[in-house]
Amino acid sequence: MRSPSRRTLFASLLVIAWIIAMVAAYRWYDARFVRPFSERTTLFSGDGLQLPAELAGPGPIRLVHFFDPACPCNVGNQQHLGELIERFADRGVAFYAVQKPGSKGQLPQNLQRMTLLAELPGAAAIPATPAVGIWDREGRLAYFGPYSEGAVCNSANSFIEPILEALQDGRSVDATHTLAVGCYCDWAPAG
Repeated sequence: MRSPSRRTLFASLLVIAWIIAMVAAYRWYDARFVRPFSERTTLFSGDGLQLPAELAGPGPIRLVHFFDPACPCNVGNQQHLGELIERFADRGVAFYAVQKPGSKGQLPQNLQRMTLLAELPGAAAIPATPAVGIWDREGRLAYFGPYSEGAVCNSANSFIEPILEALQDGRSVDATHTLAVGCYCDWAPAG
């Protein structure tokens, strides 16, 4: 039986080193870029959410966008939210935003028409973002939850258009507890 030559041994070690380097690179990439966008199941509960006193009571349909500027999941819904503003702002829907407490950043340019609220009573207890609350013309919370289910949001998979259409038609909506799978970031500060 012949022993492996130095050349064969060197080639084998080189292949093993290459495999280890590829596994390490994949794990780094997975931890850095894939995990933040992985889907998770979240229960959205609107219990305790209220409009600020100056917005409470009868008025237009009010949509409140909850956002965290550092959340990578926002990318999927910001264009869609801009399209909602273009489509519904002139049809009796007022658009507001609440930023995650303690976060830094601002709304992107296409969402600058939204009014930024300093706070929203009950918002500290929401589970995750991006999320949306919709109040009907009487000032009752009609919907609280995600924009859609899945990793990306658009008008094809959105929960929002049918709800806004129903409210504009005068139909009642009561969907303040939603269980959904999608890309979400925790709302509560880490700690």
